[in-house]
Amino acid sequence: MVELLSGRSIAVVTGAGMSTDSGIPDYRGPNSPPRNPMTYQQFVGDRDFRRHYWARNHVGWRHMDAARPNDGHRALAQLERRGIVSGVITQNVDMLHTKAGSRRVVDLHGVYARVRCLNCERLVSRFTLAQRLDQQNPGFLASVAPAEGVEIAPDADAVIASTAHFRMVDCQYCSGVLKPDIVYFGESVPKPRVAEAFDLVDRSGALLVLGSSLTVMSGLRFVRRAAKAGIPIVVVNRGPTRGDEFAALTSHAGCSETLTALLDALPARTAGTPTPTA
Repeated sequence: MVELLSGRSIAVVTGAGMSTDSGIPDYRGPNSPPRNPMTYQQFVGDRDFRRHYWARNHVGWRHMDAARPNDGHRALAQLERRGIVSGVITQNVDMLHTKAGSRRVVDLHGVYARVRCLNCERLVSRFTLAQRLDQQNPGFLASVAPAEGVEIAPDADAVIASTAHFRMVDCQYCSGVLKPDIVYFGESVPKPRVAEAFDLVDRSGALLVLGSSLTVMSGLRFVRRAAKAGIPIVVVNRGPTRGDEFAALTSHAGCSETLTALLDALPARTAGTPTPTA
């Protein structure tokens, strides 16, 4: 792996397996329970589904907000500072790359910390919304198990069975429907965000995939893009992925241990250093 990546500007794609060492579970890892995340159509089309989601998220977002970057996140940030990593395209919404100090991060699926009105498009912080929800639902958090005793999904959704008594709030500016600024299943990633990610891949000399099964096209398309351009691809994931057939190298290992080793092994790149040809 070191020989393949050395001297190259590396674009990185990360998935949920990147954050498991920070206490955030993944979707499709070998030991992950079956998950049935809410779709965009369910969220916008059914008020009961929305209420159920917001009740669960009101607990789950706090767990995600409290999560801290792990050794892998910190290693990636250092690799960027050394001129080795050109940027990160993450499928995660946990903001841990940004918290670790990575500067060029494409949050492909959005972030947990913002909420958008589907009518007027205003953005508010998740903390601000939490204060409004607390006012409407006094004692709700105390009525469910503490966050550390509740199963949390990778999209900040807590597994809570009884939510019928939870009261939602609407946009305080136009009374529109509020939705986390997260791309749901069945929803498209904004085109400018995809274009930024493609540009990052196109300008790099290698693509490193970390902790993603690449099951959904939103991540796999960058692997296909790199393969078509002849850019070498390395996949690190605990289990097979849909991108393995395109990879020059696959490693069934953890992200933190792999990145820590790469940080020690890869020499820094200076500005203007040419990327070797494949």
